[in-house]
Amino acid sequence: MTLSASLSRRSVLQAALGSAAAITLASSPALAQKAYPNKPLRWVIAYPAGGGQDFLARNLAVQMGKQLGQSIVIDNRPGAAGIIGTDVAAKSPADGYTLVTGDNGAMVLNTALYKKLPYSPDDFTPLGFMAGFPLILVVNPNSPFTSARQWLDEVKKKPGVYSYASPGAGSPHHLAMELIKERSGSFIVHVPYRGTAMAIQDVISGQLPMMVVDTAGGLAQIRAGKVRALAVLSPKRIASLPDVPTLAESGLSKFEAVAWQGLYVPKGTPADIVERLSAEMQKAIVVPELKARLEEFGLEVTPSDGPHLARFVQNETKFWHKLIRERQLSLD
Repeated sequence: MTLSASLSRRSVLQAALGSAAAITLASSPALAQKAYPNKPLRWVIAYPAGGGQDFLARNLAVQMGKQLGQSIVIDNRPGAAGIIGTDVAAKSPADGYTLVTGDNGAMVLNTALYKKLPYSPDDFTPLGFMAGFPLILVVNPNSPFTSARQWLDEVKKKPGVYSYASPGAGSPHHLAMELIKERSGSFIVHVPYRGTAMAIQDVISGQLPMMVVDTAGGLAQIRAGKVRALAVLSPKRIASLPDVPTLAESGLSKFEAVAWQGLYVPKGTPADIVERLSAEMQKAIVVPELKARLEEFGLEVTPSDGPHLARFVQNETKFWHKLIRERQLSLD
């Protein structure tokens, strides 16, 4: 056999062995886990840039991206009470490269307020609870209301006399006020707006006397004295407004409503990727510098895993769907 023929046979053999080794390694679960992620991820936000949900995602995405070794690109898809963006995420490939924020509206309220949705909460796998925006009952600072207890007495005595603003029909803020009305036996006229900024501006100017606002949209105005905070709707007082009592302290026992934020991926995403993304989120959001930035913005950072979020959503769905049915609320 000639030297060239021997080298040729050796090359063929080495190529075959190399191919076999590559196939073996590529099929290894350990290597597949190491290989993910090998490109940037996308985080869908179903609301416009600049809002509270966007602020949370953009800040958390930076830290998660560092931990994952890949950038996470924010993709704002606003419209139709969060339905458009949520549907975009639901129809994305379940490959671990699409994340989406799921909140009260997308995962609980919309399924009762609309007869037909293009997506279902079952189209997603939860990664975990991220944080909540506490809700606050505020009034115009020139109004006669100085306490939540006084406010409750007044609106109950004068059904239909007062109106309240909300960031939109079907928002957590709207439903929270409906819960107040149901628990207190009062009737206050709802005036929905297209977003928090316009609604709170009309409360500041005195066009409307009151609203429920979240900390992202109202904390700065409260601190500046542009609106007066009467009560927080959380079960206990919040760190950002320690002197403001809870609604439970003011006469409505066991009252609780919050605008919460969870993280999801499309259903069918591989379990090992789900586990990793959940762990990275929970690790990232408590990094001291990031946690402090989120809390300064008004968020209450309370991370959890996917199963905890799933149980929480089940309870939320049961509670709020009952209220929506009883008050005959619909957005169709």
